[in-house]
Amino acid sequence: MGAHVSVDTPARRSTPGEPDEQQGEPRTIGEESGEGPATNLVVVTGVSGGGRSTVARALENVGYYVVDNLPQALLVQLAELAAKAGGAARHTAMVLDVRSRVFSTDLAGAIRDLREKGFSPRVVFVDADDEVLIRRFESVRRSHPLQGDGRLSDGIAAERSLLAEAREQADVLIDTSHLNVNQLRARVEELFASPEALRLRVTVLSFGFKYGLPPDADFVLDARFLPNPYWVPELRESTGRDEGVSRYVLGQRGANTFVETYARLVTATAPGFEREGKRYLTVAVGCTGGKHRSVAIAEELAKRLRELRVVAHAQHRDLGRE
Repeated sequence: MGAHVSVDTPARRSTPGEPDEQQGEPRTIGEESGEGPATNLVVVTGVSGGGRSTVARALENVGYYVVDNLPQALLVQLAELAAKAGGAARHTAMVLDVRSRVFSTDLAGAIRDLREKGFSPRVVFVDADDEVLIRRFESVRRSHPLQGDGRLSDGIAAERSLLAEAREQADVLIDTSHLNVNQLRARVEELFASPEALRLRVTVLSFGFKYGLPPDADFVLDARFLPNPYWVPELRESTGRDEGVSRYVLGQRGANTFVETYARLVTATAPGFEREGKRYLTVAVGCTGGKHRSVAIAEELAKRLRELRVVAHAQHRDLGRE
């Protein structure tokens, strides 16, 4: 079973190897030398079926560049590349497992090599009780990567032996025996995400109903109850971004109530979406052609949301399509 076993895994929140919060963040390359932005490295490993892929996805969701199934021989090279690249690579996570036999012989040595080169990786080890691992493998009807011709328990035991020293070196030990996927994701975010990375980002998307609904919309609002500026000759060629059209649309009866109502709705639901791990929300606002009413409403709604301290911006799918 590869790293993807964790899709259905549950787990116990137990982190005996976690650094004390009073100690602060470990030093990372670049912080002391002043040679540019620091590189924050995370090494994710652990037993097969323990939840590595869930941890990797959670790190990716909070802004890490994630490399899966990396042979340990390439650990230092990738860390050096990340340090040189900067930008998005400043936060890099490397997922290592026994699928690479080169890795499986000396993970602990590879981590020591990283530290000798001046890097300060945080090592995350995911684990679970044997009976839980057996149940997970049996549920997907796959063999353990080290099982060979033996029993499933033999493969688990062999892997534990190979990873014993790496487990001892771990900065963060997460026992996933009784955590579900959302709980494990939340634990990773708690450990590694910046507050900004956890905030919900709202896209207010204008569109024209005659071109079809946006397939990625979470909310769909209909602005066609408002008079259409298309029928006002001096406004016909303008768009909802122009002041004249915006003033006309927002000055109509019910327009401001419409915007305020949905601003309150998004603001009220945002904390719940964040708790559930949703990071992006699309609020689609439609009118007939996506040129006047929906554009003006989308711009105003995004503005109101920002005033309410929600990260929001407006996009216009069909503007200029006519």
